Amino acid sequence: MLANICSCYLQFLPRFQPENLEHNKTIFERVNEIAAKKGCTPSQLALAWVHHQGKDVCPIPGTTKIENFNQNIGALSMKLTSEEMVELESIAAEDVVKGDRYTNETPTWKDSETPPLSSWKAT
Repeated sequence: MLANICSCYLQFLPRFQPENLEHNKTIFERVNEIAAKKGCTPSQLALAWVHHQGKDVCPIPGTTKIENFNQNIGALSMKLTSEEMVELESIAAEDVVKGDRYTNETPTWKDSETPPLSSWKAT
């Protein structure tokens, strides 16, 4: 049932419209190829990429299944070369993916009033 709800919802998102979907599938396929070459899942590759963004960045994946949790933990031991990071950055660049992530009616972080990080004070 959940799969039907998800696929039904996705059909309305700009990235999954026919004019964008074929192009975006090539990005998905490329990430799968890199993951296979590294001997990991695409999810592990994505988590490893986030983990490699710097010491002030930490991926926070959510799951309700222990096998997915264990798979997520496996991403922490993955090492990505600078060349792999550059390749992943180029694949996922905002101007490469076609179609917005959400419809104009979906509220996102862009609609928030979060103060800039420079104004935050540690307590």
